[in-house]
Amino acid sequence: MKLKNTDELNALKIQNLVLLENRRVPNNSANTSESQDRPRHVMVCGGTGCHASNSPEIAKLLIQELQRRGLSDKVQVLQTGCFGFCEKGPILEIHPDNVLYVEVSTEDVADIVEEHFIQGKLVERLLYIDPNTEKRFASDLPFYHSQLRIALRNCSYIAPEDIREYIAADGYQALSKVLFNMSPTSVIEEIKKSGLRGRGGGGFPTGTKWELTRQNEAKQRYIICNADEGDPGAFMDRSILEGDPHSVLEAMLIAGSSIGASHGFIYIRAEYPLAIHRLEIAIKQARQYGLLGEKILGSEFCFDVEIKYGAGAFVCGEETALIHSIEGTRGEPSVKPPFPAQQGLWGKPTCVNNVETLANIPPIILKGADWYAGIGTEKSKGTKVFALAGKVNNVGLVEVPMGTTLRKIIFDIGGGIKRHKSFKAAQTGGPSGGCIPAKHLDTPIDYESLIAIGSMMGSGGLIVMDEGDCMVNIAKFFLEFTVDESCGRCTACRVGTKRLHEILTKITEGKGALDDLDKLEKLCKTIKVSSLCGLGQSAPNPILSTIEYFRDEYLAHIVDKTCPAGVCKSLLRYHITDKCKGCTLCAKHCPAGCITGSTKDRHIIDQERCLKCGACMEKCHFGAISHH
Repeated sequence: MKLKNTDELNALKIQNLVLLENRRVPNNSANTSESQDRPRHVMVCGGTGCHASNSPEIAKLLIQELQRRGLSDKVQVLQTGCFGFCEKGPILEIHPDNVLYVEVSTEDVADIVEEHFIQGKLVERLLYIDPNTEKRFASDLPFYHSQLRIALRNCSYIAPEDIREYIAADGYQALSKVLFNMSPTSVIEEIKKSGLRGRGGGGFPTGTKWELTRQNEAKQRYIICNADEGDPGAFMDRSILEGDPHSVLEAMLIAGSSIGASHGFIYIRAEYPLAIHRLEIAIKQARQYGLLGEKILGSEFCFDVEIKYGAGAFVCGEETALIHSIEGTRGEPSVKPPFPAQQGLWGKPTCVNNVETLANIPPIILKGADWYAGIGTEKSKGTKVFALAGKVNNVGLVEVPMGTTLRKIIFDIGGGIKRHKSFKAAQTGGPSGGCIPAKHLDTPIDYESLIAIGSMMGSGGLIVMDEGDCMVNIAKFFLEFTVDESCGRCTACRVGTKRLHEILTKITEGKGALDDLDKLEKLCKTIKVSSLCGLGQSAPNPILSTIEYFRDEYLAHIVDKTCPAGVCKSLLRYHITDKCKGCTLCAKHCPAGCITGSTKDRHIIDQERCLKCGACMEKCHFGAISHH
């Protein structure tokens, strides 16, 4: 059906409100006799992480078991987008009971149906247990306490492959408001007033970018959605597209009508098959409902969207490289100016916004710029989604107001460090971000504060490290990534990052000298000011921040020839202690044959020939071998 006007859109919304009426009932009604009589919705996480853990099969078995038990008319099973709490997936939530089960497997399906739906009691073993307090939670999990979900608002709430659910959840109402109640300039002013800044890393004001594109007098303009999410471990854009693809389409329509574009592109890496699949369904549905194409909702506005696939090159997240890739040429960045808003795709004014930025647009239009500007800090408004990963208990997607401290994210939402180890550092901003030490845990997270302490927002990757991580090795690890991903166009990045990596390798192998620290710092500063694009300009950040905050570790590697964390293999020294019983097992398994000793006598390792493989330590039954 094609929606011919806003009245038909509103009527469709009212007609489909029934789809959502049982969801998000207040917690105090959980599992009451009243809720027992209401139709149930089982929302099964359908994000990529839970997909990989068999969630589609869980949903399928649930449907079969409910049919077998005669409950299929009372309980509906739906697949959603990502719940965010990836550490405990697969997750499913039952409405209106407000009960959330974690780490569900196919073997749990029969018990869920029998105990929850037939007997009306909780399946206790599938409830979340807080690792710090050991308290069980059926709802209101600590992971979600400090979160404010705006960009992720519909993920886990609606079925992403059904446009009716999105429309029932106020979908396309912002577009209707823009087309019939606002002028393009007033829309741009509203976005500027909201303070929304690009969530892809640069933090450029979104409304200003729209304004610059509109001001160009060219007849043809373009809007591009940058879904080329390249930071290792970051998956917020993928999750939004998997869980709420229509919100991105609606935002592109709003942006298109505001800047005067009739055609948009979504540039997405081909390694996101589920996001692409749901995006294709959303585009098809939007066209069927007349929300893409000619004279949208009866207005004069015409707009359509095309998907372009990226091959996974990190540099194509940079907007000019991305544009070149769409044009069919090599994905390399250009010297700016001219900026894409002046001369972008095929030489036409082009506005490039990333997925998370766009996901914020519809709620800003519906709730107003003042509402959005009231969230966050003075210069960084709204919320930010972080992909929380590393040595933290609760790995997953976290959306918090700008200005939330790192401590709150890691310890309150993230549940603290795994195995009760000590926090050492957190790295924000992806491979080009800086490593933040414990003394800055209470720094409010916003664009300015992160830059002030040597890091950056980036697209939202947040990797937590504990006492067992070597910061010199971490810096080398991130340099390996930037060396591999450098497009090679500018010498500073192509050659400079390789030289940095060589020096770091030398240090981690115990061959470094004190003047290597000076060389690293000088070369880092040269690369930052002379590289062509953001990849090269920010590549030295991990080195500079680790030298600033963990200089003692560099000195230990260079002067003492030791790795305090015991990570750098070349610096490890294995020793056989007095606990040795002379069983000869270590000598038998040493691939270098460097362990000698007689039966029942303490053995000795020849350090010059030792391969540092650890085979001796692994085989010893008496704990007689240690390393440092």
